[in-house]
Amino acid sequence: MRSYITLLRPYQYVKNLFIFLPLFFGQKIFEIDLLSKTFVAFVAFSLIASAVYIFNDYHDVEADRSHPIKKNRPLASGAIAVRTALALMIILLVGGLGMALILMPRVLYLIFLYLLLNFLYTIRLKHIAIVDVSIIAIGFVVRLFVGSETSGIDLSVWIVLMTFLLALFLALAKRRDDILIYVDNGQKTRKVIDGYSLEFLNASMMVMASVVIVSYIMYTQTAEVIRRLNSDKLYLTVFFVILGMMRYMQISFVEKNSGAPTKTLLKDKFIQITILGWLLTFGILLY
Repeated sequence: MRSYITLLRPYQYVKNLFIFLPLFFGQKIFEIDLLSKTFVAFVAFSLIASAVYIFNDYHDVEADRSHPIKKNRPLASGAIAVRTALALMIILLVGGLGMALILMPRVLYLIFLYLLLNFLYTIRLKHIAIVDVSIIAIGFVVRLFVGSETSGIDLSVWIVLMTFLLALFLALAKRRDDILIYVDNGQKTRKVIDGYSLEFLNASMMVMASVVIVSYIMYTQTAEVIRRLNSDKLYLTVFFVILGMMRYMQISFVEKNSGAPTKTLLKDKFIQITILGWLLTFGILLY
């Protein structure tokens, strides 16, 4: 059972919480009807995401066996048979697509787009530097639009841009971790690292972190946002955004442990407190 849980990677469903952001920023998070529909979209997307992880593990099974950590994955280690994993993948796809179809066709189209992007990513695009991290970031934006289409709440251009930039920052941090593994033991865990260097990734992460912070400050001070959200005190939440970005850079640059953003989020108390502080402060101002 532990092997199957590892194969499905349910801890990664944390990423899918971005589907709820349109409800949160649209000040409708407590409307039960919209919340229940969005939860169905969250479940559907999570099933599809697990199917994507299985396909990725199946495609990369040989490469994973040479990775210091990924060699312990169920398919790479032989804990689960390939045929069994593929059968489970089909069941998850049918379940997820069926739930999306029940919600509305546009949600189904977005999930198809997510599947296509991840298929191309696994087969080819993850071997192209810069394109690989961009696809990861686009996946987070797709989650936002799934939430928007499900709830009928329009997305602010600021939310879309900041989500893309933040996801790009986290993806670059993952690549930095791959470079560090190569520097330490000479082992290439990904072909794409030939297109990166430690200096390039350090500079790119600094740029992304700076742009995210500046964009967020501009978002909180934009007249349209202040009028729509009926609050001129949103700048108070900037404090938590800056602390969160600094902490993640500390994890990446000082602790050299940014290879798994989701696990970092689930384990790091500092980041958890920062996110909770942001949610409470923003929620109080919003509601």
